Order: sequence, then C-alpha cells, then structure tokens
Amino acid sequence: MESNGESKKVERQSSSFRLRSPSLNALRLQRIFDLFDKNGDGFITVEELSQALSRLGLDADLSDVKSTVESYIQPGNTGLNFDDFSSLHKTLDDSFFGGAAAGECDESSPNSAAAAEESDLVEAFKVFDENGDGFISARELQAVLKKLGLPEGGEMERVEKMIVSVDRNQDGRVDFFEFKNMMRAVVIPS
Repeated sequence: MESNGESKKVERQSSSFRLRSPSLNALRLQRIFDLFDKNGDGFITVEELSQALSRLGLDADLSDVKSTVESYIQPGNTGLNFDDFSSLHKTLDDSFFGGAAAGECDESSPNSAAAAEESDLVEAFKVFDENGDGFISARELQAVLKKLGLPEGGEMERVEKMIVSVDRNQDGRVDFFEFKNMMRAVVIPS
C-alpha cells in the first residue's frame, strides 16, 4: 500500500513520463539504440534500422531509410554510433514535432502537462490492447514484445509474471489504471 506522501510524490513527478528530463531522454534513447543494434557492435546499420522498423510494423522503403540515415553516418563508420543516432532523433523530433519534447519543460501549466501525459498513456495503452477491450492480456503483451524483438516475447511464463507483477486486482490482466501506475513507477528513478 502507498502512503499519501508517496502518492503525491508520484503525481508531482509523473510529468517525466513525457521524458522532459534530459537524463531520462538519454536513457530511453540508449535503450532504443541498444534494441536496434542487433549485433551489439555499437553501430546501427541501415539494415538493422530497417529491420527494427519492420518489426514495429513500419514498412519503410530501404532506399528511403538509407538516404535519410547516410548523411548522419560519420565517414569510415559502418552505421550510426550513439551520437549520430541522437542527432538523427533530434532532427526528426524538430521536424515532425517542432522540438516538442524539449519545448515542453514549461512547468507553469501543470494541467496541460497532466493532460498531455494522460493522452500519451492512453495511446501507449492502445498499442498493447490489441482487441480494444480495455485490458492488456498476457497474449497481447507477448505479441508486442515479439514485435519489438525482445526475448521475453518467446516465453509465455515470463510474460505472465510481468502481468502478475502489475495486476493489483489479480484478475489476470492489466487495466488502464494498473498500466498507468506501472508506467509512472518505471520512469521515476528510485
């Protein structure tokens, strides 16, 4: 059980879900980089990036990916190193979202920040809730983990343990409230 003090702490810091904190952004970007860098050589090749996008259900044309990415690869390198990947991410963020991730540090409007966070959480929940019934089942979680190429996606027992760890009412599935609590716990440093 959480005390009121802990609950308030979570509410106060929950805007970090949108990763306005540079250190959280860097950590998330590093995790994404590591996921895409399949062979762990410290570079993301055009092929690795294309495969990752494909696993996420984004069928990008290889030549388009190549033309976008190659200008960020430093001469002599086989792919994007982390700094190159970070630069590419920043450029895409600025182009498509007007640098929204950096520009949303304004804490003067907590209501709009909370609304934006809630909206992000709803969208993230929908990604997992494939059948739209308002719950994430072990099968749905496993499907997403497989699409992301994560080893946990191959073992239903591990997926079920992940569900149990956040399933507060023990109904065998995760509702939006449980999902929201889990996401807030994940992004708040202990």
